[in-house]
Amino acid sequence: MTDTPAHDAPLVLAVPSKGRLQENATAFFGRAGLKFVKSRGERDYRGTIAGVEGAEVAFLSASEIVSQLASGAAHLGITGEDLVREQVADADAAVAMLTPLGFGHANVVVAVPQAWIDVRSMADLDDVASTMRSRQGRKLRVATKYVNLTRRFFARHGLADYRIVESLGATEGAPAAGTAEIVVDITTTGATLAANALKILD
Repeated sequence: MTDTPAHDAPLVLAVPSKGRLQENATAFFGRAGLKFVKSRGERDYRGTIAGVEGAEVAFLSASEIVSQLASGAAHLGITGEDLVREQVADADAAVAMLTPLGFGHANVVVAVPQAWIDVRSMADLDDVASTMRSRQGRKLRVATKYVNLTRRFFARHGLADYRIVESLGATEGAPAAGTAEIVVDITTTGATLAANALKILD
């Protein structure tokens, strides 16, 4: 949530533009008696709320919602906390996160190869990274879309001997492809990570 809009400007609510998140957001507002209206059809990216004057709905990607909130172009939005914390510096000061809505559950996790049987925690991973640096002269490669979250999390755990390999998709496949040793990614059940011979650290 950002500053209150001027009296003559509409309140802009940003919601996911497609998929299960849009369905869940629509159902959430529907339970409160609020219905989104797209006057130009389903492919319209702007809408209104039936019976509510002075409010607009912007249908955007989850990532775009974050940037619209941060810039003040949207006043309320439904998006992932992971994206807010990744994209907005000092997220707690810039965006007021009101409440979890009970859908779109996913966790950001650190996952390592299942073959690393002695690696269960960040302390174990730090040992692996230090050993890799001293014996092989290179840093542990970490594939992720969440560069800022990863850096902050690793810094909190004192892990320094690593380098980020930015991922644009299918992050869990990076170790098998040989582009990274480990990944930081989002998961709901861990099934995709397990299918790629990865395990989540405790």
